[in-house]
Amino acid sequence: MSTVTLPTEQGPLVRLAARIIGLLESLPYWVLGLAARMFPAAVFWQSGQTKIEGWHLSDSAIALFQDEYKLPLIDPTVAAYGAAFAEHFFPILLVLGLASRFAALSLLIMTSIIEIFVYPDAWPTHGVWATCFLLVITRGPGLISLDHLIARHFGIVTRRAK
Repeated sequence: MSTVTLPTEQGPLVRLAARIIGLLESLPYWVLGLAARMFPAAVFWQSGQTKIEGWHLSDSAIALFQDEYKLPLIDPTVAAYGAAFAEHFFPILLVLGLASRFAALSLLIMTSIIEIFVYPDAWPTHGVWATCFLLVITRGPGLISLDHLIARHFGIVTRRAK
C-alpha cells in the first residue's frame, strides 16, 4: 500500500484529495484482477454461446464467418470452429484463474483479429477488453485464482499477488 505524503501546510481540499487518493490506492489488486478476468470472459462466453446448438456448431455460425466476418487466409468453417472453441475455453481459464496470462494473451490476440479484420470501428469496446487483458498479462490474476494457489504451493512469490 502506498501512502500520500504532503507538506504540513496544505489546505483542507488538498488534504481531502490526499485521503481519497490514499483510500483508492489501498484497494487490493485482487479486486481489479478478478474484475479484469470475469467481465471480458463473460463477453466472450456469451459470444461463443451464439455459435453453438447443444454440443454442435450452428450452421448460422459458419454462415457468419462466410458472409460477414470473411477472415483472410482461413476457411470459414475452420474459423467458426476455432472461434467457438476459443470463446468457451479461454473464458473458463480466466474465470478459474488458471493459466490466466496465457488465456488473456489468447483473447487479446483474438480481440486484435476482430478489431483489424471484422469490426474496425468498434475500437472503443475492443480497447476496454484489451486493457483488461493487458492488466492480467502484466500483473497476473491476483489472489483469487488457481494460478496463485499453484504458485504458492511451489513457493513462487510474486510481488503483485496482493
